[in-house]
Amino acid sequence: MPFQPIRPKKVSAQISDQIRSSILNGEFKPGDKLPPERELAEMFGVSRPSVREALNLLSASGMVESYQGGGTIVRSLMEAAGGGPLAGLIKQERERALDVIEVRKGLEAWTAYYAAQRALPDDLRRMQQVIDGMQRNLVSLQPSEDLDANFHILVAKATHNIVWLHLMQSIFDAMKEFQQGVWRAVYLTGEDQQRLYDHHAEVFAAISERDAERARSAMISHLEFAEQRSNVYLKQVRQQEG
Repeated sequence: MPFQPIRPKKVSAQISDQIRSSILNGEFKPGDKLPPERELAEMFGVSRPSVREALNLLSASGMVESYQGGGTIVRSLMEAAGGGPLAGLIKQERERALDVIEVRKGLEAWTAYYAAQRALPDDLRRMQQVIDGMQRNLVSLQPSEDLDANFHILVAKATHNIVWLHLMQSIFDAMKEFQQGVWRAVYLTGEDQQRLYDHHAEVFAAISERDAERARSAMISHLEFAEQRSNVYLKQVRQQEG
């Protein structure tokens, strides 16, 4: 059989390969900022031009986007060219958020299922931290809006399937403004806060106990509640707008 000559790999290509692996392993999620060039050069023990060339390779492949003075941001694998059309659609037609929640019920039921099968100790530790934070907020009657979103992303990350993670992150980014409206207009009572905490705690318990079917069912129950409360929010908005 014919052999091909071995060619040394450029330093920039080796750097881009390592950063790409970190992104695909979920160590950097969509929207995260990579360390500055200077720090990356120190980490890799190389020159800044080599790092810059590596970032240019990643940018050309669509995995990151660099901004003048704003650093380098990890892009979603699901990102559409030209911005976020789903976010724009939801902003123009709020009822479309219910379509997204319907899709989430299908998607997140399975992220919970696979997370229960695949979650590593570090995944469980991070989820536990979020649940503990939600419990503290419950006691002090503080909202857990950011913790809620973070928990769902951690569940997706625990599947160790990068497509699940990027898909869920894209959906949450598109839904962010709508979800803020729901939290600030509907989830106002102690009873609602308690139910939200109980739902997340049940999903986490099922994942921790490796009960995939229970995790799937618990996630569906939670999102059915979120769907119902989102309907209440939309009715309030329609009444206010006359």
